[in-house]
Amino acid sequence: MSKEIPLISEQYYHIYNRGNNGENLFIEERNYQYFFKLYIHYIYPIANTYAYCLMKNHFHLLVQMKPEKDLTSFENLSSMNSKQFSNLFNAYTKTINNTYQRTGSLFEKPFKRILVDSDTYLTHLVNYIHHNPQKHGFTNDFRTYPYSSYQTIYQQKNSRIKGQQVMEWFGNLKSFVEYHKQFDETKIQHLI
Repeated sequence: MSKEIPLISEQYYHIYNRGNNGENLFIEERNYQYFFKLYIHYIYPIANTYAYCLMKNHFHLLVQMKPEKDLTSFENLSSMNSKQFSNLFNAYTKTINNTYQRTGSLFEKPFKRILVDSDTYLTHLVNYIHHNPQKHGFTNDFRTYPYSSYQTIYQQKNSRIKGQQVMEWFGNLKSFVEYHKQFDETKIQHLI
């Protein structure tokens, strides 16, 4: 995707990126936790998160930008959403560079974003995001992968993830599980 699309209030987006030149983003376990800490600081004020998966060299997020009325603490709403994601990536990069004696950009620029414009796309995308670590060989079973929202949603844990709403998109827990058993990347391939 060559053209950056704006992140508009109340719209859903598939946000994803990978390490510059295929480099790993997460070197140790603690890196995942640190990324989540920064994510809470920079992204939760501007967006709700519905699904995520962090893998060694890339990540996927399903977010909905918050309504403008909820963002009164920000001055320039039109560019603020993208800026917050950039702030997250820059803060994370700075720490990784300092910790591992590296220099330069860690993430590809610009980060990728696709507008999610249908309910069907939402459910396919949740499924795609959760299957991603198995697809790329980071685990043999996506359901047990520790850096994904699957278990949080499946176990209906109280968290910052909007798991209850995700469950409503699928109808119920049984449908959520069954839908994930029938993973078919071709249903979403043209959108990613």
